[in-house]
Amino acid sequence: MTTLIDAPVPKPFAGINVLELEITGKCQLTCSHCLSESSPRATHGTMTPADWQTVIVDAAALGIGQVQLIGGEPTLNPHWIQYTYLALSLGLRVQVYSNLFHVRDTWWEVFERNGVTLATSYYSNDPAEHDKITGRTGSYTRTRCNIREAVRRGITVRAGIVEVLLGQHVAEAREELVSMGVSQIKTDRARAIGRAGWPGQAPSVDELCGNCGRGRAAVLPNGDLSGCVLSRFLPTGNVRERRLADILGSPQWADTIAGIPPRSQAACTPDDSGDCDPANTEACNPAY
Repeated sequence: MTTLIDAPVPKPFAGINVLELEITGKCQLTCSHCLSESSPRATHGTMTPADWQTVIVDAAALGIGQVQLIGGEPTLNPHWIQYTYLALSLGLRVQVYSNLFHVRDTWWEVFERNGVTLATSYYSNDPAEHDKITGRTGSYTRTRCNIREAVRRGITVRAGIVEVLLGQHVAEAREELVSMGVSQIKTDRARAIGRAGWPGQAPSVDELCGNCGRGRAAVLPNGDLSGCVLSRFLPTGNVRERRLADILGSPQWADTIAGIPPRSQAACTPDDSGDCDPANTEACNPAY
């Protein structure tokens, strides 16, 4: 493995502001459009805790201002809090992209830390429609409850709505989120990647938002680096074999990103893949 450069580097390095860390493929849900095909049967991947720590340290050294912990469901990785605190100690902002299906009481203080924000996916104001998309009965109630609790605690919450079904209650889902106090909301369509892809057909760059590698990059559970989690089928280098600076500064990286058509009006919305008081309502804090 090569050595991280010691000389001052541009900030942010290679124009990367956000580094997505897909720290697990495991998830309690089996969303029908999941780009990473996460499920309860998936694994955390081949990246070790030491590997992830190295990536976080390198990101800070390169002036990348924020890491996003994603999955799968990132809180199913037993080291996610350790990664969060390491990033914060290095001056990085941290966003945890959780399905909010289950939140342990002790996790709220992590989400409340300065520099930490919370993101989630929300699909409908109709519980049955939401649960159909996630593949898990009761997911609507749990997510909704935990969104309300996060807002009550003053935690910044960002929500992504992905249109998966014909006639899906997208507008109504947005209205419900706003009524709960969520103001940062983005919508997207399901991209033909992962479970939403066409059977027997490789993903196309035409399915990408156009911002991949332009302001963000992603490290996958096996260590592959891609322009974002959506462009996982275009890996360029592996952080277990080469340091982050080497890959981001390589001609191969530049060529890969140049091959993704930019679309200025598109927004990159990772899909994963929330009224009551979770502290006192059994439905919001059940066992796994």
